Amino acid sequence: MNKRNINNNILDQYGRIFDYARISVNEKCNLRCLYCMPEDGINFLPNDKLLNLKEFKFIIKVLSESGIKKIRFTGGEPLLNKDIFSLIDYSFKTGVKSVYLTTNGLLLNQKAKQLKESGLTGINISLDTLDHQKFIQITRREGLDKVLQGLNHSISLGFNSIKLNVVLLKTFNQNEINDFIELTKDNNITVRFIELMPFDSHQIWKTGNFIGIDLIEKLIKSNYSNLEIATGSKTEHKIYQITGYKGKVGIIPAFSRTLCDKCNRIRITADGKLRNCLYSNNEFDLKKLINNGITHENLALEIKKVMFTKEKDGWIAQNNGKKIRESMTQIGG
Repeated sequence: MNKRNINNNILDQYGRIFDYARISVNEKCNLRCLYCMPEDGINFLPNDKLLNLKEFKFIIKVLSESGIKKIRFTGGEPLLNKDIFSLIDYSFKTGVKSVYLTTNGLLLNQKAKQLKESGLTGINISLDTLDHQKFIQITRREGLDKVLQGLNHSISLGFNSIKLNVVLLKTFNQNEINDFIELTKDNNITVRFIELMPFDSHQIWKTGNFIGIDLIEKLIKSNYSNLEIATGSKTEHKIYQITGYKGKVGIIPAFSRTLCDKCNRIRITADGKLRNCLYSNNEFDLKKLINNGITHENLALEIKKVMFTKEKDGWIAQNNGKKIRESMTQIGG
């Protein structure tokens, strides 16, 4: 039986309750986005340094018993992990209420049906342009047609939640905002415009291309006066619905970090490190503890200790410790 009571909740020193875990299931990706990693990739860890299926399940069970109600599987590209369907199924068996996945969409068309059958609650698709040539420019790979096929297939299957994550860049896709918003006219999806984050390996796209949440909101409102306030997730700074449209439009302050006081997330990297903040430079090795024979109960206690020391916000966390990882694919999207 899954153990759940208020005493099992994961809390920090500021009273925040953590009931949402983002778990990276691999580092590798089949795209090479300019703001994420170099064209030749990074120094990916060998498989024996990453969590295996048994270790993933160990951690998921502990998290569930500690009050985690929502899990999101990320990467790298999570659909490259052959165990992804088993992990989704197992998460529900532990008592987790909802399971999501973030993908670049390249493999989604062929795997959406099985994801639906495994019980997956919802999908986030990372897509920064609807233009074929710009897709190649930013991802260094072909594949826009495959992503759009995966999106349409997922819509037809009726997932509870489908969201498009669009990282906005001034000189790249700022002029596509309306094109993305128009996707919400006939589709019950949420298009979310996201600030560029400082995890782009060599900072190729950061200088001069950042668009903050205030400008994003201004650009949206300049073309759509019929905006209605809608409901969304805790990460969405603002969420709107165009009058008469089926879907929604959201804004996420990924860099501005204005929502830290509402944070409810735990992050687990593919190599089994616990990060109590996306921007933290400190990590805690869960894989090592599991390999040394720690019990479920004691691992839960260790996780609670680490999360209790979470910094007040991402700005403070970023300034403490030495930067460990050079790419978002090593952290988990």
